[in-house]
Amino acid sequence: MAEPGFWDNQEKARAVIDEANTLKSWVEPWNALSSRAAELREMAELLEMDPDAEMENEWAGELSAAMLQADELELQTMLQGDDDHRDAILTINPGAGGLESQDWAEMLLRMYTRWGERRGSTVSVLDLQPAEEAGIKSATLEIKGDHVYGYLKAEKGVHRLVRISPFDSQSRRHTSFASVFIYPAIDDSIEVEIDESDLRVDTYRASGAGGQHVNKTDSAVRITHEPTGIVVACQQERSQHKNRSTAMKMLRAALDEHALREQAAEKEVLEATKTDIGWGNQIRSYVFAPYTMVSDHRSELKVGDVTGVMDGKLDPFIEAFLKKFGGAAGA
Repeated sequence: MAEPGFWDNQEKARAVIDEANTLKSWVEPWNALSSRAAELREMAELLEMDPDAEMENEWAGELSAAMLQADELELQTMLQGDDDHRDAILTINPGAGGLESQDWAEMLLRMYTRWGERRGSTVSVLDLQPAEEAGIKSATLEIKGDHVYGYLKAEKGVHRLVRISPFDSQSRRHTSFASVFIYPAIDDSIEVEIDESDLRVDTYRASGAGGQHVNKTDSAVRITHEPTGIVVACQQERSQHKNRSTAMKMLRAALDEHALREQAAEKEVLEATKTDIGWGNQIRSYVFAPYTMVSDHRSELKVGDVTGVMDGKLDPFIEAFLKKFGGAAGA
């Protein structure tokens, strides 16, 4: 970096700096953990020769901290996919269950928003389609942060809710479903060719929050890529131009994912890879009655703190998935 002419090509220079920072993010934690382990070994040897209660307590605390650091580094080693470092675009759609599933989809929307906020990530609502009575018909979030896609890919699939329905006058238990799908948010350095003649662009009035202006102009944009059937929509901005730009970014991400699946000899297009949103396909069940439990059917992890999970405490499930499947994408 100190060589003459390094900054002559700023784009190339930034790429080199990004690569160097990525390598540092691996090397520095490993070196720190290695040094810590050596110090702990030396302390253990001293304690064997000369036991000391105060030093033993200090050693136990340091060992616990080192083990936590090792767990974090282990998780990091599982996030080495080509797109794991990227931001994520997350879509939620209700499935079987009618009004119940629409309400459930909105609950999931809040859960993932809170997860992002807990991590210090930036969460933006790109598109939101409220349902007539309650809940939502669909929602799309963009979550920006460190390795967000690498973590959230564990959430791809059908999520099942069991609870006493607040919409049932007889207070009966209902089961409902919603699907979550994750795309890596790609940047401008990745080229995805899009033929404008393949696109159908519709504009409409945005629904939901945004003030009077957002509901009085056709600022929202929906783009359909007709060859694949992929549909994206954005109503985040008041400007139709800005919404179209964001929708095109979402489409590029979806088409990039579609192309990767084709390269892997997938026979179906991207939308066909989404599992049926109903019985027998869920990756996780959230039970509110007759007991409280969140059960992940892939990692077999069970957590009794339903309220905490719905407030965004998803890391135990994500970590269990990554440890069991080695960071493999998909459910």
